[in-house]
Amino acid sequence: MKIYTTRLLFYFVGILLALGVSINAIHAESNGEGKLIYIIPIEKEVERGLEAFLTRTTEEAKEENADHIIFEIDTPGGRVDAANNIGELFQNIEIPTTSFITSQALSAGSYIALNTDYIYMKPQATMGASGVITSDGNAAEKKAQSAWLAAMKSAASSKGRDPLYAAAMADPDIDLEEYGAPEGEYLTLEPSSAVEVGYAEDIVEHRTELLSKLGLSNATVVETEPTLAEEIARFITHPAVVPILLSIASIGLIVELYSPGFGIPGSMGLLSLVLFFYGHIVAGLAGYESIILLILGIILVVVEIFVPGGILGIIGIGAIIFSLFLSGQDMGHMAWSVGIAILVSIIVSVILYKTMGLEKGIFKHIILKDATTTEKGYISSVNRVELVGQEGKTLTPLRPSGTAIFDEERLDVVSEGGFISSDKSVKVVKTEGARIVVREIVEKN
Repeated sequence: MKIYTTRLLFYFVGILLALGVSINAIHAESNGEGKLIYIIPIEKEVERGLEAFLTRTTEEAKEENADHIIFEIDTPGGRVDAANNIGELFQNIEIPTTSFITSQALSAGSYIALNTDYIYMKPQATMGASGVITSDGNAAEKKAQSAWLAAMKSAASSKGRDPLYAAAMADPDIDLEEYGAPEGEYLTLEPSSAVEVGYAEDIVEHRTELLSKLGLSNATVVETEPTLAEEIARFITHPAVVPILLSIASIGLIVELYSPGFGIPGSMGLLSLVLFFYGHIVAGLAGYESIILLILGIILVVVEIFVPGGILGIIGIGAIIFSLFLSGQDMGHMAWSVGIAILVSIIVSVILYKTMGLEKGIFKHIILKDATTTEKGYISSVNRVELVGQEGKTLTPLRPSGTAIFDEERLDVVSEGGFISSDKSVKVVKTEGARIVVREIVEKN
């Protein structure tokens, strides 16, 4: 009996131990212990530089077998094309994704958030106001608006959200006055409204609370940041910076033409070009074909300085401009940027020409300034004024030009206009450089 009781006690203790281990395992798993979380910031404007950063970091998360990706969003929006590419990138991520809106996810930012599996918001955060606005502040054409509206609705539907509210964010004609968006205004959701319509899972104060809500309090967190190269690329590819950079490049190179040697203006111009292409390569906008085309264009322009003709220079300038277009985010914006740079170049060139002429810099080596003046001893022709009044005879007929002899000197002469036969007496009436004018001497009876 005692042996039987002892065995039951051991069995009971073993069951309790096993149950405790299971409970601890479940508790650890519910808190995310052993899991890997990637925190990726989405800040500032949405552009192709941000797209490059998100592509790199999400690929890194995949390679490290991350269990969850959290995007901390604070952006006023930005470029539609970049947002579309980011949305496609997020849709192809098989890892669970969460948007944590810390301040604002407006315009393209709201579209990016809608492409993630979960959305959480801080109490002061906002989301929406997603109308398509052009660079001049006006509404985009109807075709672009229609495409963007469809993209917003599709993003919401893909994650099980009611597309009506996404549509109202992009279409001011949808009346949602109960959420602060009467007809004529874009919908912007504050946190409680976003939770009410199912666009946000919950409202959280900070990241720690978010991780707790996701059951990932004990997970290993990896925070990502843009590299220096990516920060430079994001700044350089900003639509407002591109025309400024190209203008600085053109001004620097133009001023260098009027400066002796190679100095600060030329260095600034080359540095601006290098930064432009460097930023666009890092952002994934420019390929090596653009660099090759740029170098070829510069070589042709330099060769044109020493080989007259104009064709090589025109081809070289065309190659440089084409390389800029190949590197641009879109043709319209790049055409506008290049146009500004060309206009600035023309204005600077005119000012420098007016003030400095062509006697400075490289021009003094390629433009002939010497003149064969009489002050330097050069004489283009001798004016034989001493012949005026001398008499001689024609050796050939003058029709009206021919040859005559004066004091045994043969000279090319021309009559005043009439025909004079050979062996006639003539008199020099005037000389004009190499031109000796004679008149026939008519003997009186």
